[in-house]
Amino acid sequence: MTIDAAPAPADEQADAAGFDFHEIVNISRSHLNKGRASVAEMLGGHSEVASEGAYLFGHDGRRYLECGGYGVFILGHRHPAVTSAVVRQVTTHPLATRVLLEPVAARAAKAVADLTHPGLEYVHFVPSGSEATEAAIKMARGLGKRRLISTVNGFHGKTMGALSVTAREIYQTPFEPLLPDRSHVPFGDIDALRRELAAAPGEGCVIMEPVQGEGGVILPPDGYLRQVREACDEFGATLIFDEILTGMGRCGQLWACGDVAPDIMLIGKGLSGGVVPVAAAVATPEAYALINRDPLLHSSTFSCAPIAMAAAEAAAHAIVEERIPERAAELGPRILAGLREIFDRVCPHLVKEVRGTGLLFAMEFQSGEYAGEFLFELLDRGVVTNHSLNASSVIRVTPPACLSEADLDWLFSAVEGTAEHLAGLFPARR
Repeated sequence: MTIDAAPAPADEQADAAGFDFHEIVNISRSHLNKGRASVAEMLGGHSEVASEGAYLFGHDGRRYLECGGYGVFILGHRHPAVTSAVVRQVTTHPLATRVLLEPVAARAAKAVADLTHPGLEYVHFVPSGSEATEAAIKMARGLGKRRLISTVNGFHGKTMGALSVTAREIYQTPFEPLLPDRSHVPFGDIDALRRELAAAPGEGCVIMEPVQGEGGVILPPDGYLRQVREACDEFGATLIFDEILTGMGRCGQLWACGDVAPDIMLIGKGLSGGVVPVAAAVATPEAYALINRDPLLHSSTFSCAPIAMAAAEAAAHAIVEERIPERAAELGPRILAGLREIFDRVCPHLVKEVRGTGLLFAMEFQSGEYAGEFLFELLDRGVVTNHSLNASSVIRVTPPACLSEADLDWLFSAVEGTAEHLAGLFPARR
């Protein structure tokens, strides 16, 4: 199957008029980030200047299939209902004084709380996932839970508190010392977690992803999340599930933790509706008690910005109305089976495993070199994916739920062509 470049709409082409890639790279190198500019050059002149649904458009009008975006675009780009809600808010009251009552924030909070487990009643909105982690840590501290326990290769953000529970030395070491009283246990090892909790009963705060995303899409052993909940109850610990990537239907159910309820749940990425950045920490009344009594203990100028609240409310409704979890559960096995068939047939010697759940997939290669080459070649074939920050040999695929049959054909054709390219570069030894 040959994928032709489809031109962007006329207004989007006009926005890209006069675009000079090398000029933008030079400006980025001088004023934005040298490393980011170098990556842009390494990616070979690709750009993104417009988006719609499952597609990105470059400055040259080239169309790309969106299977990356670090999991943000479960609803696709510029979802019509979310975009309309945000545009209405922009033309009426985009930002708030944070002094008077904000009705759009109240409606958004109810819409989000209605999606979560019974008992998770209070929604603390923030602009990013890292800030949601920070808020959750402070809630736990407010309950006297001073010992932070996270999982090896877990990812919860890179601000100082979030970084303390993001268990990867390459990100932590340059910024030590981080928060004290923290430890990391292997994901899936309930005995290791129980030992940490037993060391100081009543003082623990456990934070983990139900499925490790940046760690390479690592699924938990059967029953593990339930065991984690039971251990936290036994030893008086607060449990935080980080569903920033895995929630909002991404994993084929509304929440990857299923019916196992945490004390605090972190939500983000898909909550934006693909339009305005927004995240949240959703808590039980007990976990939220201190901030409930004094909201100034943890506040932010742009928290509950009306434009973000409009996006969150519309996204929450769209997730339910368009049956996004069910769509992910339907598409996921088809995509997973198709990816596995391609690699098993074309280059099994280059790939360790292809795994996934819902619309969250990992292609784990035998080396980071193979993974990097695959990502670049796939991009040249018009499909955008991501590497995993905590697993250099893993390419992560996070497509939107709005993929059409033609999009699936495009994805499989591009992956097969890229796999053949890799097999030619790195043939199997005989």
